[in-house]
Amino acid sequence: MTTNSKTLAYVAFAALGLIWGSSFIFMKWAAVLIAPTQIVLLRVLFGFVPVLLFALATGAMSKRHLRHAHHFLIMSVFASTLYYIGYAKGTALLPSSIAGMLSGSIPLFTFLAAWLFLREEPLNAKTIGGTALGFIGILLIAQPWNAGVSQVNFLGALYLLGGSLCVGAGFVYVRKFISPLGIPPAALAAYQLALALLTLLGTTDYTGMAAILTDNWALVGVVFGLGLCSTGIAFIIYYFITQELGAIVASSATYLPPIVALLIGALWVGEQIQFIDIVAMAAILIGVGILQSGRRAAKPKVPVPQS
Repeated sequence: MTTNSKTLAYVAFAALGLIWGSSFIFMKWAAVLIAPTQIVLLRVLFGFVPVLLFALATGAMSKRHLRHAHHFLIMSVFASTLYYIGYAKGTALLPSSIAGMLSGSIPLFTFLAAWLFLREEPLNAKTIGGTALGFIGILLIAQPWNAGVSQVNFLGALYLLGGSLCVGAGFVYVRKFISPLGIPPAALAAYQLALALLTLLGTTDYTGMAAILTDNWALVGVVFGLGLCSTGIAFIIYYFITQELGAIVASSATYLPPIVALLIGALWVGEQIQFIDIVAMAAILIGVGILQSGRRAAKPKVPVPQS
């Protein structure tokens, strides 16, 4: 790998963290005007376009893949539809910074799901301690003991965590049933988003959806920010980083969105951030870091990219 390509990969790495981290403010803007399921429909629609073009341009798609459509459908439900709806519903009820911080829980739920259903994940002091620390951070943010008093809407936190659980379970399903098929990641993402789009087109209530056209910021945010960038282009960037820097480095991009969301919420939108929130976010990120080091020490894993 040349110096220029390596530099470009690290620039892409930073851009990915910024794109994913900014998605929460875009969801927050759109939630004022339209329903969460409508937000997700627009997100998947405009995210599907660049992913499809990329998959076609690289020749990743094949008619032979159709016999595995049932696997793609299940993957789309967990890793796209339910995941995005949980995040959209949660962000509508929470400050965008809090929503972003809770998104750091994805690796924790992925590890738990893999341990429960695959029995491949190692149980050692690091993985147990990292998982425990991460969930302590989640509890400090959600504060279930202060429901109705805290600025954090407990139901909103549950929606976010439910979304993280769904995508974590989706990753495990991919590892068990889809990864062994050897289908290119670009094709998998295209199939996943296509089926999610069909599901959403058939189940979404379109009443009042035109309200998004009354606010240019919200419209640009949901179409360009959430759809094209955070869902579509982000996959292509992730794929490039994985090719240039390796899967382990690429997976560490998940550390950036909670920090970016916190900075955007506090510095741009003016959301109130308490010291305990920063401590909680640090606990989640440090816990994930310890967990990942425990996994790598036992057996390296190849992560599944978010889309």
